[in-house]
Amino acid sequence: MSTQGDKIQDVALSKIGEKALFTKELEVALEDGRVDLVVHSLKDLPTTLPAGMGICAMLEREDPRDAVVLNPRHANLGTLDRLPPGSVVGTSSVRRIAQLRRQFPHLTFADVRGNLNTRLRKLDDPQGTYDALILAVAGMRRMGWADRISQILPESTILHAVGQGALAVECRLEDTRIFQLVKPLVHQDTQLRCTAERAVMRELE
Repeated sequence: MSTQGDKIQDVALSKIGEKALFTKELEVALEDGRVDLVVHSLKDLPTTLPAGMGICAMLEREDPRDAVVLNPRHANLGTLDRLPPGSVVGTSSVRRIAQLRRQFPHLTFADVRGNLNTRLRKLDDPQGTYDALILAVAGMRRMGWADRISQILPESTILHAVGQGALAVECRLEDTRIFQLVKPLVHQDTQLRCTAERAVMRELE
């Protein structure tokens, strides 16, 4: 299924309501019974869910940190701080831009949209404008692109998004059958940590 977040590719996420764009259509399908459960990247899931919906499982978390993926012409540089002044770094995340701009004022940040493969194609385009991308380590590994990671940014440089690296299963609260079905997928440590992160974020919102 495609969501609005998948379809709208020419507008920055920060300008069109970041979170629910990737979940609303899926939750409507869940609510009206077309599907029995939905799997999300937890970082894309709003901290407040629609009435009658709940997270019935959080799977074991991958590395939650952010990665630098360099344009092949800069592969020998290795790290973000070695990019020349004015280099263009692609990311659609306001969180990433806000933190990295303070750490790397010599860089320019620009929006980049699309799924992972699309973003990498944009980075590698010889006529493209991007010198590097900031992407989630977890996504790179899950999609088989770990070898493209040039640098993993430490949390002292950039704090990861709430729930980043974890997958969540959303279902109808009344559907006890699904709760039992996905129970073996629950990773307790991930669930405790991510629930705490989401609780803090909910208060800040």
